[in-house]
Amino acid sequence: MIRLLWALSAHARYYLRRYMPTNIALDAIRTRRGLKWGIPAMLLAVPYFLAANYCITLIEDGGPGWLNLLVLLFCWNALKFLIMGPVSVVLLVLARVQEAVERRRARRMNEARAVEYPMASVA
Repeated sequence: MIRLLWALSAHARYYLRRYMPTNIALDAIRTRRGLKWGIPAMLLAVPYFLAANYCITLIEDGGPGWLNLLVLLFCWNALKFLIMGPVSVVLLVLARVQEAVERRRARRMNEARAVEYPMASVA
């Protein structure tokens, strides 16, 4: 029974990671080229919070109870985008530091080869 639940949750997670628009956008932001879009993506949280606020207003005015699920979904998506902004900045700084270290290492290797084999750099 637990194995079945585990398998179902794994398949549900795979489906949600693969096909839900917010997850696709967040995966694109986590790439090296997309890290620069983390802070602007935080602005996408605003429409989600506005939609949640609108649903809450409908619920308070006697709307159906299933709108609570939409409120939960909108708030969850907004929080994902809000968190991704600072996380992307940290990941971008780490990537740039790693790239600078690699460039410095390559430059030192080239300088060491030029000292070791001076005629090889002329040709």
